[in-house]
Amino acid sequence: MTTALLLFGSMALFILIGVPIAFALGAAVWSTIVFSPDFTVTVGIIAQRIFGGLESTSIMAIPFFILAGNLMTKGGISRRLVNFANCIVGNVRGGMALALVLACAFFAALSGSAPATVIAIGSMLYPEMVRMGYPKDRTAGLLVVSGGLGPIIPPSIIMVVYATITGASIGDMFSSGMFIGILIMVVLMAVVLFLANKEKWPKTSEKLSMSDLWKSFVGAIPAILLPVIILGGIYSGLLTPTESAAVAVVWALIAGMFIYRELSIKDLVPIFLDSAKGSATILFIIATSTAFSWIFAYSGISGELVHWIQGMHLSPMIFCIIIAVILLIFGTFLEGIATCVLMVPILWPIAASLGIDVIHFGMIVSLSNVIGTMTPPVAVNIFSAASVTKLKMGEIVKGQIPFFIGYILVFLAVVLIPAVSTFLLK
Repeated sequence: MTTALLLFGSMALFILIGVPIAFALGAAVWSTIVFSPDFTVTVGIIAQRIFGGLESTSIMAIPFFILAGNLMTKGGISRRLVNFANCIVGNVRGGMALALVLACAFFAALSGSAPATVIAIGSMLYPEMVRMGYPKDRTAGLLVVSGGLGPIIPPSIIMVVYATITGASIGDMFSSGMFIGILIMVVLMAVVLFLANKEKWPKTSEKLSMSDLWKSFVGAIPAILLPVIILGGIYSGLLTPTESAAVAVVWALIAGMFIYRELSIKDLVPIFLDSAKGSATILFIIATSTAFSWIFAYSGISGELVHWIQGMHLSPMIFCIIIAVILLIFGTFLEGIATCVLMVPILWPIAASLGIDVIHFGMIVSLSNVIGTMTPPVAVNIFSAASVTKLKMGEIVKGQIPFFIGYILVFLAVVLIPAVSTFLLK
């Protein structure tokens, strides 16, 4: 009991006073080892566990995916994806809003990041949509929720992290994420069509020919090939996820420098620096959370917690509902990766003991963390949209409500119906 209070109490204290999550986890581990009477190990074990947390080769996929996404963003890919999406759905009422959802789905298959998707697509489409007469708050709200496709449609950084922690197949996680991402996209498009006709959103008068569609498709082929390379390499068994991510980096360089010719040598240094910073942040959180999880297991807290939950005789469905609520609460004030690496090592052994499928549980974790990007106070998607649109948070939150409800309905289906996550794998 003393160890549990020290571990979680010190972590909560450090987070409340504004210590970054990675440092808060490490400091909580140090405090527990030093002050708990249950430990005879030295603080040197912290360094061993931190380095041990980064030994998995699957983790190397994370910096490669981040670098590939940054290269594609800076290399002119986003604009061509937007043009292609607009050519597909741009001629109906609310067509630009449909194009925004589709463009976010395309970009999600490149970046794997919700905030990156919001900023990249929003900076191109939002000004034009407002000029055409789309409501500012609705457009910003749709951007926030559509950006949530980033961590769901593969490649997904949070799915790689989850698979590394639990030993789940990254390929199976990606397959499930692809289906659920498409389901979310369809639901968001249905909400857009309903609101577009109800609120009389603009309809473009420009008629696009098959020639225009073909030209936009040809221009987007190098971008579309990136997820094909990543997923095709994994599913065919020719490449591991890490190798696929590395190949994606090479293709992104080729596309940006030699096909689109919008990347130069001088552009690469800031891209590499931004990618290194983003990767270091995520990897540091993973490393310190590994030490935190080790303390949790070594002290016997995790075993006691598993026995306690089992003694309650909860059904798998009730347990999934409870966990979904807990993760949604954590997601409102912790970044998604941090929530995953902090909670999954604690919760997954319990879920496994109840017979819950590892992919089903992974989709609950992934979706709940994405929802956290849309709900204050952390709400990185909302802050990203605010930086693009210059709207206040309250306006964006109000505008996103119909789309957010659609996202929540898909989340509930995933929580309550395991087959939504797993039927493609059987």
